[in-house]
Amino acid sequence: MTAPNAPTPNLPAHEIVYRQIREMVLFGELAPGQPVTIQGLVAQLGTGMTPVREAIRRLTAEGALEFKGNRRVCVPDLTAQHLHELAFARVALEPHLAELAIKQATPADIDALEATDARVNAAISAGDIRSYLEQNYLFHTALYALSGADILCPMVQGLWLRVGPSLRIVCGRYGTLNLPDKHAEAIAALRAGRAADLSAAIRDDIVQGQDQIAAALAEAGGDSLA
Repeated sequence: MTAPNAPTPNLPAHEIVYRQIREMVLFGELAPGQPVTIQGLVAQLGTGMTPVREAIRRLTAEGALEFKGNRRVCVPDLTAQHLHELAFARVALEPHLAELAIKQATPADIDALEATDARVNAAISAGDIRSYLEQNYLFHTALYALSGADILCPMVQGLWLRVGPSLRIVCGRYGTLNLPDKHAEAIAALRAGRAADLSAAIRDDIVQGQDQIAAALAEAGGDSLA
């Protein structure tokens, strides 16, 4: 699974631009419902029209962006129904990936996850929303990558693209101190080789985050957070 800000040696321009715009979506720099023009993205990224168009085409196919006409795109609004579907899919897939990962994880892998979680906690304490979103994503993607599930991991990435922008809004409204997680429990289960406990920790982590978004949606009337 692709890590944010990863080195991009020898990558073609369209792939670099795709990753840049993908991170803008994933970490909420493009808010749900906020229209963005293709020319605006070209200017912001300092690149050509063709790689931006290709990146938008790919992200639209993944459901992370949608065309609004007149060369504008936006991040889709997340409705209560969408959130319910995403929660169902994430709870079905991510704990399973964690269980697969426990069979492959080395002590060094677990140490690396613990270091990432320390950065998650530091971001929460500092109120650094962008760092929290990045490090939380890195924790989960690094864990799931250990599963070796080449089909399921990209599916989960697509689900995170749909959740990330709304989580950024929730963090912005309510702060990071209301974002406890189950990473410590997951790490303890990994070290002890307890697959069921690891699966439960990841499931609880997902439900906790989804519940926070659901509460924000309810407060906003249930249609969108925009």
